[in-house]
Amino acid sequence: MSWSNYEKAIELLEQNQEECDFEGLRSENLIEKAETVLGIKFSKIYRHFLINYGAGNFGSQEVFGVIHDDFINSGVPDAIWYTMIERRDSRLSDNFLIIYDTGIDEVYCLDFNKLNGENEPAVVSINLGIDFSEQSIELIADDFGDFLLELIQEELE
Repeated sequence: MSWSNYEKAIELLEQNQEECDFEGLRSENLIEKAETVLGIKFSKIYRHFLINYGAGNFGSQEVFGVIHDDFINSGVPDAIWYTMIERRDSRLSDNFLIIYDTGIDEVYCLDFNKLNGENEPAVVSINLGIDFSEQSIELIADDFGDFLLELIQEELE
């Protein structure tokens, strides 16, 4: 179901180009550098998003991804830079990749320790303002495809 929902999300992106402001195509080499820096192998769906869109906005909703290979001197919406900063400052675990920020110390992450049947990581909510534990992590979506579709549908309403 997850790839199907991702395809629906992409279809909505394509139908609503005026709402899109994405970086655009990113190279496989850049994606591999990001994986190496983070020590994470991206899933099929998120990798497809990174290659085709990079990172950016749909309306007011900002989805983090890969911008360029300067992961140290970057900024939002660079998921690699932001994740590395929070690993250092908030002791974010290595299995998380930040893909969205709510603006209130809460971030949504891909959790590479929680994979579904298609080996896609769950999207979880973490409050960076508190010492988080397994009990404070909330499931947001079964995978990135479900998350992206819901985000786009909410923005279109």
